[in-house]
Amino acid sequence: MRILYFSSRECWPLNTGARLRDYHFARQLARRAEVTYYGLRNQNDPPMVPIPADAGLQEQVIVEKDESYSPGKLLKGLIGPVPVTLLNCQNEPAKATLEKLLLKSAFDSVQLEGVHLVGYVPTIRSVSPNTAIVGDWHNIESEIMRRYSQTTSGLARKLYARRTAGLIEDMELRLLRACDIHSIASQRELERLRQREPKAKLVAVGNGVDVEAHSPAEIEAAWNRMDARERPAEGSVLFVGSMDYHANIDGAIEFARQIWPRFQEAERNSSAEAAREFVIVGRNPASEVTALAATPGIRVTGTVPDVRGYYRGALAVAVPLRIGSGTRLKILEAMAAGVPVVSTRLGAEGLEVVHGENILLAETPQEFIRALQDLRGGNSLREKVVEGARRLVGSEYDWPLLGKRLFEAHREAVRRLNSP
Repeated sequence: MRILYFSSRECWPLNTGARLRDYHFARQLARRAEVTYYGLRNQNDPPMVPIPADAGLQEQVIVEKDESYSPGKLLKGLIGPVPVTLLNCQNEPAKATLEKLLLKSAFDSVQLEGVHLVGYVPTIRSVSPNTAIVGDWHNIESEIMRRYSQTTSGLARKLYARRTAGLIEDMELRLLRACDIHSIASQRELERLRQREPKAKLVAVGNGVDVEAHSPAEIEAAWNRMDARERPAEGSVLFVGSMDYHANIDGAIEFARQIWPRFQEAERNSSAEAAREFVIVGRNPASEVTALAATPGIRVTGTVPDVRGYYRGALAVAVPLRIGSGTRLKILEAMAAGVPVVSTRLGAEGLEVVHGENILLAETPQEFIRALQDLRGGNSLREKVVEGARRLVGSEYDWPLLGKRLFEAHREAVRRLNSP
């Protein structure tokens, strides 16, 4: 079986959740089929790094996007039918390269990574009508944009985001009707999409984690490779994610301003040893995130070569998200690494988690503080949450398990397209 994996991004290096999903799914599919990875890259990204050979891919093809969020695209997104987030992924070189790939190889299926690429569906159908299309949904983009419109400041930004959310919804419906099958990141999102298009064939595949790569031995090895000056203080609280993403920016700032100072004060008042650092780990921190490092006890790392070393000795990973959609790979990685997670319900949305069993859920600053204090020391709650989380990711969220589900979705898509 031959599969073209078409994404709006490169999948290496692994410094975002979207890249992690693309890389591991492409790698898992390559264990069962011949896979060509076709990705688009931003103009201002660092120089391209080839995907490691052990991923097993037949070929990697990368085409550069036009400038994103240019004044012209913003205007078109404001007055036209196509939202700016999709316009960012459309250009003639990308379309021409797709045509060449389809003509060169008899692909059985194309995996289309999200609504941003729906404009390329007509090209696939016209150039290669016998190729099935699998739509892969990292999240529901219109849901993210609508939630953003409800929390962002400024009337103009709110109105633009609200209109963009409506346009994305139209494109998502178009995608739902265009593909032979869809792989969805969670059962919750599957049900929401089914309500919008009951005739679409939907399969919950999920997000995952490389459980073996987050074993205690691997975490210790990553710690040993770190420069001693970069190692976080024992008992630190971590926030992990791409720090140029608006949902992460909002969550990190909220925690740093509303929760972290109160937690430190509560620890001092209780005579407990206060956690010494709140460490924000992730690439491309926005200026407002970088500014947090001026606060004593807060560190902003920027891009790191290996996040796993930061998990060693951490008190918890905080996921205080108030906006966003999809499922958080950062939660699954922390669970596999043996670090308790304290999250809002929205942050843990879509994951089969249970409060007090494999995660602690909190909404208010007081609830976050209480949860972090409850995890202090080697108490039974901490042990229970850590062990429950490891069992959960091992049985439900390991990439090989999810890769098998995804490959079966491709086989079903091919059967559906070719059935009488």
